[in-house]
Order: sequence, then structure tokens, then C-alpha cells
Amino acid sequence: MGKSPRKRRLGPEQRRALELLAGSSHGVNEQMLARSLGFSRAVLSSLVRRRLAAREREVVIADGKTVEVVRIRITAAGRRAIEERRKKVGRPEAPPHDCN
Repeated sequence: MGKSPRKRRLGPEQRRALELLAGSSHGVNEQMLARSLGFSRAVLSSLVRRRLAAREREVVIADGKTVEVVRIRITAAGRRAIEERRKKVGRPEAPPHDCN
């Protein structure tokens, strides 16, 4: 019989990003996460690859120009991952906050 896949643990930056995304009902602009909040593209991409977060592209019109915006939102798997971590370390659930 084959081995069951081993769960990879979240690094501190991945956990911080998921906690932030969990507080946003519509996701967070990817550029804001990278430029303003300091998350590397590698951290964000790793969350998407692991299906803990999802990228959503939308086209908006701003000042008469068409602009593509990419938002990153947490997935159900991402919520479970941070909830499991909270249970292990005995931390209460983080209060919701919206970063939109």
C-alpha cells in the first residue's frame, strides 16, 4: 500500500496571509498584498498551488480605462488549515476584519 500524502505545515508568512484573507469577505487585491503588506509573490503563489487560496481576475473600468484586477481569497481548505493551527496552539478564533 502507498503512503498517504503528508500535510505540509504552513510557514509564518503563509499563516499570516491566510489570517488576513480570512478577514476579507471578497478577497484582497494581489498588488496590495505584495506591495503594501509585504507578501512575496512566492508566498501567495504557494497558497494558490496548495489550494488554500484562489486567484480571481476581474476587469474593471477606472477613469475610462479598462484595468485587470487580481484578487486573492481564502478557500474552505485555507480556513480549515488556520482553524487546525488555532486548535493545536490553543488560540481563540481571530476576530473578523475587512481589508477591502
